[in-house]
Amino acid sequence: MHIESYSLLTDLYQLTMSYGYWKSGMAKQTAVFHLFFRKTPFKGNYAIAAGLQPVIEFLENFHFAESDLAYLRTLTGNDEKPLFEEAFLKFLGELKLDATIHAIPEGTLVFAHEPLLRIEANLILCQLLETPLLNIFNFQTLIATKSSRICRAAQGETVLEFGLRRAQGINGGLAASRAAYIGGCHATSNVLAGKLYGIPVKGTHAHSWVMSFGDELTAFSRYAAAMPNNCVFLVDTYDTLQGVKNALEVGKSLREKGFEMAGIRLDSGDLATLSIEARKLLDEAGFSGAAIVASNDLDEYEMEKLKESGAKINVWGIGTKLVTSYDQAALGGVYKLSAIQNEHKQWEYRVKLSEQIIKISNPGILQVKRFWKEDKMIGDMIFSETLSSNPQKMILESDVIWENQGFLAENLLTLIFDKGKKVYNIPSLSESRQNTYRNLAAFAHLRQEKYAVGLAEDLYELKKSLIQKWKK
Repeated sequence: MHIESYSLLTDLYQLTMSYGYWKSGMAKQTAVFHLFFRKTPFKGNYAIAAGLQPVIEFLENFHFAESDLAYLRTLTGNDEKPLFEEAFLKFLGELKLDATIHAIPEGTLVFAHEPLLRIEANLILCQLLETPLLNIFNFQTLIATKSSRICRAAQGETVLEFGLRRAQGINGGLAASRAAYIGGCHATSNVLAGKLYGIPVKGTHAHSWVMSFGDELTAFSRYAAAMPNNCVFLVDTYDTLQGVKNALEVGKSLREKGFEMAGIRLDSGDLATLSIEARKLLDEAGFSGAAIVASNDLDEYEMEKLKESGAKINVWGIGTKLVTSYDQAALGGVYKLSAIQNEHKQWEYRVKLSEQIIKISNPGILQVKRFWKEDKMIGDMIFSETLSSNPQKMILESDVIWENQGFLAENLLTLIFDKGKKVYNIPSLSESRQNTYRNLAAFAHLRQEKYAVGLAEDLYELKKSLIQKWKK
């Protein structure tokens, strides 16, 4: 959808709270919020940060257009009177993105409770940005993570994202294609995503092509005549192994004309057995270089089973279970206030309490320090920049103390906007994808239960003191 402004892509309570801040004289009060998730998705032990580029594009265009304000004038309260005063709407119309924003680059491995984004701005601006930021980061991080898991299951073989027809709407389809590429997919069937994001596109024909002709051999021959340089034949419309034989007959004809059949695709049945039999037929006929592409509701779990059963598949077409994140519907990312300035411009730290420990938030102006041993990631420390710029000890679960033993370290949160001015050079999508590969290669804990993530010792003590304060 092409509309004048996306500032109303938010929940109403963000606006009602903003109005309340404005009425309370808190419009210019500076606050810090962090965006993070509480559990790594898919019962795994990492996530892939994704969504930063569309977030930046959203923020660069953030404003309330006159049509937005006109719509807000129509909203009424329970007494049927206007919900917002005209002076507040004027304030919104003049609101600028004067925020300082840090974020973790796309393609970076991230873990539970680590801030993916930190925003420092006036309280109203922070509040108004919560919903759209979560909307973008939650979905794309989820899909990039799912994609990385699928690509890992492929063990270096080609993975194609085929999910547009099953995606959750137009925007969901585009966002999924983008995030799947960051996560590691090699190409997409989504042509618009190819145009917008520069993702390679792949695809040949469907069952309807075969069914449009009197027989399968004729269908393959006609397709080869039309597109001799793009021939992957879908062989399971009728009898799969006979379909392979028909593809071979057309493949031989293509070769005589100077072209090469790229492969066949299996979309149903016992993929393991059929791929083994198809591989024999292809190799015996001199087509050892032809790929066997498999589709049919695949995900990392099915791929691992196929690998274990000896399947001869070397290109994987993944659709529904990737772009819809079939086994986990949402990431569950949240956005919490962690600090606010008082009238003396001093920071006052905030913590959200809960009977569920996992829901107790972290206070402070947070940053994430990643420690490295040679070329391997060994641990992440969440710390507050206002407490210590270079902490060396952190507290893990069960109050275990972890101390830096001379490891190299880097801060993950990168400055994106400095008081409203963009200072970050956005990497290309391919560069973000390569960042995913580098991070996964450095993550030696893919199949281990725990990766060291904890709070800096002084942040841990601050959090404990605030919990005690607010529980009184």
